[in-house]
Amino acid sequence: MTSAQLAALGDALYAAWRERAPIAPLTARLPALPLADAYRIQQHYIARRVAAGEAVVGKKIGVTSQAVQDMLDVRQPDFGMLLSGMHHESGAAIRADTLIQPRAEGEIAFYLRHDLRGPGIDRTDVLDATEAVGACFEIVDSRIRDWAIRIGDTVADNASSGVYVLGPERVAPRDVDLAACRMRIEKNGANAGEGVGAAALGHPADAVAWLANTLGELGMPLLAGEVVLSGALAALIPVTAGDRLTMRIEGIGGCEVSFV
Repeated sequence: MTSAQLAALGDALYAAWRERAPIAPLTARLPALPLADAYRIQQHYIARRVAAGEAVVGKKIGVTSQAVQDMLDVRQPDFGMLLSGMHHESGAAIRADTLIQPRAEGEIAFYLRHDLRGPGIDRTDVLDATEAVGACFEIVDSRIRDWAIRIGDTVADNASSGVYVLGPERVAPRDVDLAACRMRIEKNGANAGEGVGAAALGHPADAVAWLANTLGELGMPLLAGEVVLSGALAALIPVTAGDRLTMRIEGIGGCEVSFV
């Protein structure tokens, strides 16, 4: 695809985000959309948001758990950028009408104190570079109508990022068994999902290593001070105005968010 064609698709996603109006799948028009081109579309979409005043503050890994892969019928992880306008703290009341078709994921967030520059990054490198981990909600959202996505659609759409909510507690990454820690989410007081850290590519730090190495191939590091969302530990939970979610991860902490 030409640069002009890629930019036009990035502009379409930016307009869909700004206007809260979903569009048809990109892969309906381009069934063989290469991942490399999908990431170029993502870069243009993010550049539009940065030009409008946001800043890149971290990264996210998507489609890491079997539950999410099964739900979306997408069979490999991807990544997206976290922007300053996406950030919320635990207890936030988020306006549902600022999103299109939101779904919540419970995740472990990594707070980096050192850069990670792939290739060659492994779990030990990630733990060494991480100041702390914490519980978080990622509220994914799709600019693609009815979540009718293939891997090229979600990659182009910044890995279906919406907003994210960070819990208040921080623990050292080696003070908890990140693979074995259990998570429970409640929606309006009822159990809505459970999972363990191993759902994120076998170990959340392995998911971050995958991201560092994948970005390294593109000449992009993970930077000290960034937050990295390591992937969902359970299936996506649809949310709408009036819903309240709480989450607890053993040994790490909790997070809560409501929608108005």
